[in-house]
Amino acid sequence: MANDNAKSAHTDRLIADAVRNRQSREAGYREQALKIYPWICGRCSREFSHHNLRELTVHHRDHNHDNNPGDGSNWELLCLYCHDNEHSRQLDADAARQAGIDSSGAKTRAVATGQPFANLKDLLKRN
Repeated sequence: MANDNAKSAHTDRLIADAVRNRQSREAGYREQALKIYPWICGRCSREFSHHNLRELTVHHRDHNHDNNPGDGSNWELLCLYCHDNEHSRQLDADAARQAGIDSSGAKTRAVATGQPFANLKDLLKRN
């Protein structure tokens, strides 16, 4: 009888742990997004099932991972490939911005206007 009570207590603990783990997962933004949105990549329209759901990621539209509104307005579901592509595009845009190139490819920074050799010809004539 004591053995049965121990087994029952152990089973109750396992069930309680499973419920607690499920609740903590559901509190995360990924689980919330998977409940709100259809399991389809927002870029390539690839469909997902329980079998391959791990390949579907939640992308933050504004790239701020702390911005997680409950309505999901800052999230979109993307497959791994489209998600990597989106972040690569963002990194490229940041690098271009630092280099002074806008989205059209034109230089945005002022070009140096100094002419260090402007008087060189006159200086060489003197000697």
